[in-house]
Amino acid sequence: MKILVTGAGGFIGFHLSQKLIERGDSVVGLDNINDYYDVNLKYARLNRLGIDKSSISDNQVVNSSIKGFSFVKMDLSDREKMNRLFEEEQFDAVCNLGAQAGVRYSIENPHAYIDSNVVGFINILEGCRHHGVKNLSYASSSSVYGLNKSQPFKTTDHTDHPVSLYAATKKSNEMMAHTYSHLYNISTTGLRFFTVYGPWGRPDMAPMLFSDAILNNRAINIFNHGNMSRDFTYIDDIVEGILKVIDNPAQSNPKWSASQPEANSSSAPYKIYNIGNNAPVNLMEFISEIEVSIGKVATKNFMEMQDGDVESTYADTSGLKDDFNYKPFTPLSKGVNEFVRWYKDFYNQG
Repeated sequence: MKILVTGAGGFIGFHLSQKLIERGDSVVGLDNINDYYDVNLKYARLNRLGIDKSSISDNQVVNSSIKGFSFVKMDLSDREKMNRLFEEEQFDAVCNLGAQAGVRYSIENPHAYIDSNVVGFINILEGCRHHGVKNLSYASSSSVYGLNKSQPFKTTDHTDHPVSLYAATKKSNEMMAHTYSHLYNISTTGLRFFTVYGPWGRPDMAPMLFSDAILNNRAINIFNHGNMSRDFTYIDDIVEGILKVIDNPAQSNPKWSASQPEANSSSAPYKIYNIGNNAPVNLMEFISEIEVSIGKVATKNFMEMQDGDVESTYADTSGLKDDFNYKPFTPLSKGVNEFVRWYKDFYNQG
């Protein structure tokens, strides 16, 4: 298959692109390489995919030194450029992982989220519509569950009460995708990611923040006084789930009823899955694993809950298990060790 992977310079997009080219797919990676976090990390990921920083030119597809991969620096919100890319490349499938990420940053810079996550997503949908792409998978988020306190979070739950603009944009993606599935028979599958961690992760996320502070003798900030839990999911497990979705485009649900509508499927070829570990971990336990792996106890600064955050995330992953026999396989201790090993090597921290 020839697959467009947006966000290829990002954490998940980088790992997915690696796995796709390893198994023989042809991948065009797209990223705008914005400065939400250190662009050097993004360029380092792309370098691992065979793309030298000096070869990158805006809106030009460049070939990698690794067979099967090419890259284009492009903004999803550029309607004309995106349409031309779809027209020229003729993709078989699209996996849209490109987005403005981060819950708290959406409070500071809301327009960035609308431009990338809403305008960018409609450009993806229009590209699929006008250029014959019938297989679209895309990143949603566990944050869509918002004020919902019923756990584990189920894809049949209502998701109408987001607590951040980031979550609202991801919810909008799901609704936009359904519309295009219904109108144009495009198979769309949304994946609600739950706290992904591992090597090459984002610097604004907890594993990187904690490791950096501990190794450099600074206190770590622990919000809600540590009374939080997350369904931490290792990157290899996440990629395995994405591959299953790419290889099995959504189908219409023949049992779907308009009088008793299920939220996670449709009479159209539309599906929503949670993709997580199905095993929430207390934040203090996660910190303890990092301390053990680094070999050093953190100085802890306990703080109040931040705006836009939630106390707990816990994924019901029965949908992926039932449909694809998917189950994460990486123990927390192993995943944290792999992350810390990479972090020390990449940042020369001993």
